[in-house]
Formats: sequence, C-alpha cells, structure tokens
Amino acid sequence: MKIAILGLAQTGKKTLFTLLTGRPVPATRKAGEALEGVALIHDRRVDTLGALYKPKKTTYAENQFVLCPDIADGSTSRLWMDPARRCDLLFLLIRAFDSPEVFHPLGSVDPARDRAMIESELLLADMQLVETRLQRLAKEKKGGQSSQQALEEDILQRFNAALEEERFLSTVPLNAEEEQVIRSLNLVTRTPLLYAYNVSEEEIGKDFGPEVFTISCAIESEIAGIENEAERREFMEAMGISEPSLDRINASLYDALGLMSFYTAGQDECRAWTIRKGSKAPVAGGKIHSDIERGFIRVEVMKFDDLVATGSEQGVKKAGKMQLHGKEYVIEDGDICHFLFNV
Repeated sequence: MKIAILGLAQTGKKTLFTLLTGRPVPATRKAGEALEGVALIHDRRVDTLGALYKPKKTTYAENQFVLCPDIADGSTSRLWMDPARRCDLLFLLIRAFDSPEVFHPLGSVDPARDRAMIESELLLADMQLVETRLQRLAKEKKGGQSSQQALEEDILQRFNAALEEERFLSTVPLNAEEEQVIRSLNLVTRTPLLYAYNVSEEEIGKDFGPEVFTISCAIESEIAGIENEAERREFMEAMGISEPSLDRINASLYDALGLMSFYTAGQDECRAWTIRKGSKAPVAGGKIHSDIERGFIRVEVMKFDDLVATGSEQGVKKAGKMQLHGKEYVIEDGDICHFLFNV
C-alpha cells in the first residue's frame, strides 16, 4: 500500500517526507522525480509487548510514502499525476503558515484558495483521462462493441457528468463488477483522500474543518531533533502537544487505507503484522508464512487488554481468557495470535 504526498511548491512536503521516513531529499533530485520511503508506525502496543516479553527484536508496521512532484496551477505537464495514480491514498499537504523566508508560488498564503486549486487540478486530470478513454471507445465501437466495452462506456459517461459538475468520482456509486471494469484507469478523484494543513506554532490545534489534520513541520522537526526523552517531553508539554503529530497522522493514514494490525509475541520477536480489516484467520496467518494459510488448523488468540490486565500469557490462561478459533474467525485489531498449522 502506497500513500502519495501531494501539494503545491513550498508547502513543507519534503520536510514531512523526511520526518516520516527518515530519508533526506537529495539536492540532486531531478524535476519531476518521485521519491519513495518507508515510515514505521510507532505503536504503543508493540512497545508494551516488548516490555512484557523482552524479545531480541521488535518490529513495527509500516507505511510506504511517495513524495510526488509539485502540483502547479495551470501546468500542462502534471508530472505529479503518474506517481499519484499508482498510490492507494492521496495525502494533500496545504500550506497554512506564513514566513517571509519561504515564498509562496501564488504570492500569498491562502489555504482555502490553495485547496480549491488543487482539487480543480485533480478534477481536470481525471476529466482529461475520461475524455481520452471515451474517444478511444468511440473509435473501437465502429468495429463492434463488446458488453465489457459498453459497460465501461456507460460508467465513463456517468463519470464525465460528475466531473462536469465538479464532483469527485468517489461520489459516483459503482457495484463490484463496475469497479473491476474501471480499476486499471487509476482515477485520482476516486482514490481515498486526506488533508493536512502545515501550520505555524501559533495555530497548532486550530480547527480547519472535519477530517483535516494540522501539523507544524517546523515544530515536528524540533521535536525530532531532541534526543533526550525527558527534554523532548518537556518541550512538547510547553507546546501543548500530547504526542508527535507525525505518529498520529501516520497511524490515521494506515487506518484510512483499511488496514489494521495483529501481533505475534515471544522471546525472539514481538511484531505487528498488517492485514486488511475483515480478514479471516487463515489470511492473517498467510502474512507470516504461506504454509500457515495453506495448512491452517486453528488460531490461539489473546486480547491485548487481557494480556495487559493479567501481565502474562499464563495469567490470560488462568483467567480463562485465552480463545481458540477456526478458519472463519475474523481477526480483530490488536489480537495477539499463535497459529497452529500442518502441511
């Protein structure tokens, strides 16, 4: 699963990418080049399991980020478009901080204007793709049209009508068959979308509307640069920050992708494993090793809260809280699993 970081120039995208992934953006980066990096999702449950089991290794879940080229108003090249289309979620960073040292490509800081402009660019990109595909289908139709092509044309006509009304294609309902027909088009306004506003210190916590994150990349850079844990906490308290915004955003993006974590725990390793919400036990086991899914017998499950409350696996068993489930069990977020299998 990949997350595209998108926005105008000078919004803080490179800083955010580096803060999340630890990968500096090289000065030699070419115009239009996309960069990829991995961000660990700092999960307190993994930390708790580590404290209980004292394993040789702890492993967090991950998000994969793609730093896309800048979106530019009225640009015909749209270098950001191809890497964004290959991602599973778009994370739009909007500039809401003012700084005389950092120019704004549109001449002034106006988050509402910038957001509207970016949304227009997304709509226009999809409009051009839909129109191009409809033109191609019209040519192909002269030699006869298959039922699949007829269905695609019908969907695209509905999409075209929505785009002309300046509506994102995510607002157009489709059934499972229709989704499959248009999946390869990778339409950006049908991709899940989240916003973050890069704010100044004075506006940390300001409400910019529903489902909008606020982050101060400048403050997060300062937090990340403080090595002493006590000093870092003291600085965050002075800023009125209970936890780094990066951790909160990173975890929320993971959730927005429809993902969740289950865990394995032991003296060798405590680890978070990533699965889609609603996955059954054999599928979860397959994330660890394909043999587990193929030869699945049952799964032994501890609930995280039960383990914390009793303090150990033995405590969970003595309390009668250890659960055994078959192949129809749907894994829940936070389950600590031990799989039994035979191949």
